[in-house]
Amino acid sequence: MTRQRSERSDVPKLTLLSRSYCHLCDEMLAAVRPLAAAAGAPLDVVDVDADPKLESAYGDRVPVLFAGEPGSGDELCHLRVDLRRVQAALGRRAHERS
Repeated sequence: MTRQRSERSDVPKLTLLSRSYCHLCDEMLAAVRPLAAAAGAPLDVVDVDADPKLESAYGDRVPVLFAGEPGSGDELCHLRVDLRRVQAALGRRAHERS
């Protein structure tokens, strides 16, 4: 698991469900990492295959990106990154808390 810590509490944590042999996962991580860093958002990368419940729920839809935790956060996109949704979630959440 990769964790980036945020000093700002006004942005959501992003969680990316991924797997090691998934090129779409690599592409989504490469697209999302700079957005998270620019917003000061923590980014967790979770290996879906390491958790049987997550693998059962999301296995064929990986990668999946959440604002928050899988199952309780907002699903922003899966398979391909939706940059507008990610940017909107980072911006919306930052403004909701101010």
